[in-house]
Amino acid sequence: MKILILSLGLFLFIGGSNAQDKAPATSGNVNYRLVWHDEFDNPRLDARTWTIIKDGKGGGNKELQYYRRQNIAIGSEPGTGESCLVITARKENYRSRPGTSGRITSSNKMYFRYGKIEARIKMPKTANGLWPAFWLVGEGYPTVVWPKCGEIDIVEMGNADGIRNNVQNRYFNGACHWGEEFNHGKYPNYGKPTTSEYSLQDGFHLYTLVWDKESVRMYLDQDKYPDANPYFEMPIQGEDLPNNPAHYFHKPYHVIFNVAVGGNFPHIYNIEEVTALKDGEATMYVDYVRLYQQGTPEESISKPGKGHCKTR
Repeated sequence: MKILILSLGLFLFIGGSNAQDKAPATSGNVNYRLVWHDEFDNPRLDARTWTIIKDGKGGGNKELQYYRRQNIAIGSEPGTGESCLVITARKENYRSRPGTSGRITSSNKMYFRYGKIEARIKMPKTANGLWPAFWLVGEGYPTVVWPKCGEIDIVEMGNADGIRNNVQNRYFNGACHWGEEFNHGKYPNYGKPTTSEYSLQDGFHLYTLVWDKESVRMYLDQDKYPDANPYFEMPIQGEDLPNNPAHYFHKPYHVIFNVAVGGNFPHIYNIEEVTALKDGEATMYVDYVRLYQQGTPEESISKPGKGHCKTR
């Protein structure tokens, strides 16, 4: 077991993929250093970093899938041959659920506070009914109940508004959720949708969260457009009081990748209406996830051993 304290707060790592001295020192922002990453290029998902969720409760969102181990794999993306995390959604009956899919979490294994985290993802063709996401949840969960634990959604696709306007392949959003309780659908939250000028389901795209003491900011394809404005931005300054963002977004969070089927986000509750699965399965590919943090000479900056990093 390794417990590592890194720049600008807490970073806890227990096993998993590691950064190396020769890895890129920055990624689009000055003074950011790579401190942890998973390239998903080992034969199996690293159990020291990730837990595969097995659950059929619908995620509190009336989702249709059963999350199971068989829908998670490490494999090659057909178009590029890149080794990736592979999450596959299927229309199939399993334990009283009409569909299956996959979800992984780094809870209790890799979590951090502040920095820049990015993932290179090829989204599935969401059509009508799929809900892929890359997001963070406060490390206190589930002991600290939702939404009190806090949630940062770096990217979600498949929303009902995108379906309604026939822009499913370009409509996406970032969001934050927080608050002391969930009361008849009422709790503090802020979500901002964006319709991209180009499809986000035709290949890999980079989704980035920059999180510091002042705000959380999210960027699309920062590797190609380093000067682009954030598609989501929310200040987290202020008094440390219940229901104020400052009370929820200055603590460690862990990482989640998943593909939900149906539910409240797409407003689809019947598997027969999930057109994304009418011709078979649908897959999300994650090429890598990388965490960068800033450091000063006064701070203790450690790296979790040796690893390697893809370069392009």
